Amino acid sequence: MSRKRNSPRLLQQVTIQDYAAEGKSVSRVEGKVIFIEGAVPGDIVDVMLTKSKKDWGEGKAIHFHSFSEQRTEPFCEHFGICGGCKWQMLPYQQQLIYKQNEVEQNLKRLGRINLPPVMPIIGCDKNIRYRNKLEFTFSNRRYKTWEELRAGDATIAGNTNEPALGFHVPKIYDKVIDIRTCHLMEEPANLIKNSIRAFALQKSYSYYDIKQHTGWLRTLIIRITTTGEVMVNICFGYDDEEERENLFQHLLKTVPSISTLLYTINPKKNDSLHDLQPVTWCGKGYITEQLEKFKFIIGSKSFFQTNSSQAEKLYQVTRDFASLTGNEVLYDLYCGTGSIGIFLSDMVRKIIGVEVIPEAIEDAKTNARLNNINHASFFAGDVVEICNDDFLMAQGKPDVVITDPPRAGMHEKLVKKILEMRPPVVVYVSCNTATQARDLQLLNQSYSVDKIQPVDMFPHTHHIENVVKLSLR
Repeated sequence: MSRKRNSPRLLQQVTIQDYAAEGKSVSRVEGKVIFIEGAVPGDIVDVMLTKSKKDWGEGKAIHFHSFSEQRTEPFCEHFGICGGCKWQMLPYQQQLIYKQNEVEQNLKRLGRINLPPVMPIIGCDKNIRYRNKLEFTFSNRRYKTWEELRAGDATIAGNTNEPALGFHVPKIYDKVIDIRTCHLMEEPANLIKNSIRAFALQKSYSYYDIKQHTGWLRTLIIRITTTGEVMVNICFGYDDEEERENLFQHLLKTVPSISTLLYTINPKKNDSLHDLQPVTWCGKGYITEQLEKFKFIIGSKSFFQTNSSQAEKLYQVTRDFASLTGNEVLYDLYCGTGSIGIFLSDMVRKIIGVEVIPEAIEDAKTNARLNNINHASFFAGDVVEICNDDFLMAQGKPDVVITDPPRAGMHEKLVKKILEMRPPVVVYVSCNTATQARDLQLLNQSYSVDKIQPVDMFPHTHHIENVVKLSLR
C-alpha cells in the first residue's frame, strides 16, 4: 500500500519576526520555528508549509495582510517569479545589515572559537547592473503566471510550447521566464538578448525543448568587462551554417559594439560547456578585464569573479590581510585563473598557484605572461596530492597561504596539510560562512583568527563573501 502524502498546511496571519539565513525569514508559531521564503521582518502573511517537522518547518508566503516598514518597491518587473534578486523588496542598507548578522552568527555558532569583532561589511557602490556575466536559456516552454492562467485566455492556456529567452524558474527545470529587461548587467546586454529573440521569432527558429532534447537555439552567454569589451557566445543544439550566418550578421548590424562573437555546438542532453570547444566567429575569442593595473584575459569558458568592481575590493582586503613585505613565498590554493596571486604579485617573492581544473591553470599562465610576471608557477591537480614533501622541498614552504575554496569549503585533508605546512599567515576567502566556520574550528588547534571582513559581491541576494586572516600561534 502506498503511503499517503500529507497535504500542505496553511498558517494564517503569521508575523515575521526576524531574518534567518540564506534569504529566509523566521517566525515562531505554536512553539515551532518556521523558516519562510518571500517575506521580511514586520510582514504579516499567510504561509503555506512545504515541510513540517517536530520543532521546525519551512514554508512560503502566499498572501500578505500587511507589509513591513522595511520594504521598498522592487525595481524589476520579474520580481517574485525570477529567483535571481530575491531581496529587491529590502533597501540595500538593510540587506547589508542582515548579511553582516549572518556572518557573525555563523562564525560564532558553528565555529565556536574565539573571534575578534567582525568588521563592517563592504557594500557595493553599484547595486544594479554589477555583473560581468549572464547566461540566458532558450526554451519552448515559457513559464506562465497564475494571472495568465486564471485569465482563461485560450491562446495562453492552450499553447504549451510558447518560446522564451530568459532564466529558469526556481525549482522548475523545464520552464523558463521570458526576460525582457534584466537589471543585473550593463547595456548592451538587454539589447543583445532582445534583438536575438525578435530575429529568432521572425525567422521561426526552433527553441530548445528540454524534455525532447530537440531545437536549435539553446543558451546565450554574455560577458561585459569594466573596460567596455563585450563577448557573446550562442550555443546551438546542432549546426545550421546558413541560419547561423543570418543570425550573426543581423546581431552585429544591430549591436556593433560586440567585441567578439562565438558559437558552441552542444548535442548533449545537458547545458554544460566545459567539455565543448567554442568557435570564434569574429573578434579575438576573448575579452580583457582590468583590476587596478592588472589585466586578465577572459575566454568563453574562463572563471572570473562575476562582479569586477567588488572583486577588486575583495582582493585588496586579501592583500591587506596577507601582511606582505616582498620576501614571502605565497601559495594560492584553489587559484582558478590566478587572479588573486597575480593581484598580490608585486608584494611577494614567489607565487605558487594550485588548481584542479587544467584549463584554469592554462588561463593563469596566460594572465601571468600578460602582466609580465615571471615569479609565478601554476600547477594543475588536487592540492593535497600536489603539496607533498618533495613539492615543498622544490618550491619552498609557504610563508602565506591564500585559500579560496568552493561553497563546500576545504577538504579535511587540506586543512591537515595546512596544519602540517604551518605557514605563519593563512588568508581564507569564502563564499559560504557556514563551511568556513567549520574549517576555522579545525584550524583552531594551531591558528588564531585576527581579522574578519565580509564583502558583498551580489546585492539583492543572500550570498556573501567573507575574508578571514589567521595567524600561527
